[in-house]
Amino acid sequence: MALLSTLTPVFVAVLCVILVFLFKSTQKKENKAVKPEWKPMAEARPWVDEDLQDDTEIRPKDEEDGEWVESGGEEELAHVPYPASRYPVEVMVQRSQEFYSLMNQRRSVRFISPEPVPRQVIDNVIRTAGTAPSGAHTEPWTFVVVSDPEVKHQIRLVVEEEEEVNYRQRMGDKWVNDLQRLRTNWVKEYLDVAPYLVLIFKQTYGIVAGGQKKTHYYNEISVSISCGLLLAALQNAGLVTVTTTPLNCGPQLRLLLRRPANEKLLMLLPVGYPAPDATVPDLTRKPLDDIMVHL
Repeated sequence: MALLSTLTPVFVAVLCVILVFLFKSTQKKENKAVKPEWKPMAEARPWVDEDLQDDTEIRPKDEEDGEWVESGGEEELAHVPYPASRYPVEVMVQRSQEFYSLMNQRRSVRFISPEPVPRQVIDNVIRTAGTAPSGAHTEPWTFVVVSDPEVKHQIRLVVEEEEEVNYRQRMGDKWVNDLQRLRTNWVKEYLDVAPYLVLIFKQTYGIVAGGQKKTHYYNEISVSISCGLLLAALQNAGLVTVTTTPLNCGPQLRLLLRRPANEKLLMLLPVGYPAPDATVPDLTRKPLDDIMVHL
């Protein structure tokens, strides 16, 4: 009897350990049963331009494919005084209002005159776009200016072929219906008519002396900012354009224009004077209170 009393606590402890083990095992089985089966990520929507995938992040495969420039190998840049322009308050208000008025007249114009535009003007607006900030000052942009009628026509053929597929299949009914009120379709006559086509490519990485690759940080954001400056510069010069992002045309146009593999087409701009009979949709812009939050 005394022996049984001595063994009872040990027996109870062992029994408790066994029960806890069985309870945890049961829980694991239940969790496995409830846990949803892993499924691969859904494929990208068909209208997404796969050629625009950003290669800023260097993957192991990229590291093996060619040599990359080691970071920190460049000399530190000297700093120079900044020649700031400071205006009286009333002049600041006036200048900001005048610039807003100028930019508020900017519209997407699809009816462009074939009238020649001075090449120097195009050079200057692209110089302006090249003043945009960029990640680590890598300036990851290439502006391809096309004025040759045959090349412009080849670009139109590529774009219209893909755009018809976009409208009929890739974009979906909702997107196509939303565009109907703007009266747009896959026919891009202005690609032949405009005196200049400006194709903006983002450089996913740079190539330096010796063929080494250099990382271009935030390349898509940097090039997008430069496109904004380009639109402002065109408006300031009295020229018009329509921003076009031809889906799935990038690879074909890159080959047509003989651009390297590290360049991806971001935007295509037909540039010129507005046609005498040009019309635009009667749009309104959101009021300031709808686009700004002031804390």
